[in-house]
Amino acid sequence: MLSAKMNDALNEQINKEMYSAYLYMSMSNQSNEMGLKGFANWFMAQYHEEMYHAMKIYEYIARQGGKITLKAIDEPPGEFASALDMMTKTLEHEQFVTRSINDLMETAIAEKDHATQIFLQWYVTEQVEEEENDNDIIAQLKLVKESPHGLMMIDRDLAGRMTTVPTDFSKGVGGEE
Repeated sequence: MLSAKMNDALNEQINKEMYSAYLYMSMSNQSNEMGLKGFANWFMAQYHEEMYHAMKIYEYIARQGGKITLKAIDEPPGEFASALDMMTKTLEHEQFVTRSINDLMETAIAEKDHATQIFLQWYVTEQVEEEENDNDIIAQLKLVKESPHGLMMIDRDLAGRMTTVPTDFSKGVGGEE
């Protein structure tokens, strides 16, 4: 059973994950407008991951007998200066999410909610991966600087990313990871 404090904090995280999905959808759109179809694909895969993250929390609250409260999602920015700008903002956003997950873990520890601590461990691990991926792409973009050929090589590489999470939540996300 979730404490009221833990329940509220998890609901806030659903909102943050949904905002993340909106942000990456916006970045996918901007990438398409810039002719960077690979970046657009990468950001759309991110969108699906964030939706999955939100749904995992949604289902966890429900399984724990908590109350789900969906709140308004803020409008994300719609314009970015460059691929490097988008990736830098992506890393900054993922660092914000990491801090939020860490705060959730601290709340679970303070509430002596061992089940939620175990549940959140998946997110802790996921955030390490998210930041590492962003840092790798940023390093590549800085390496190629203003080279259109280099940018197109990175774009081609990002086009190969496939969504690795379920995108149809009609039957729930279950325990899939």
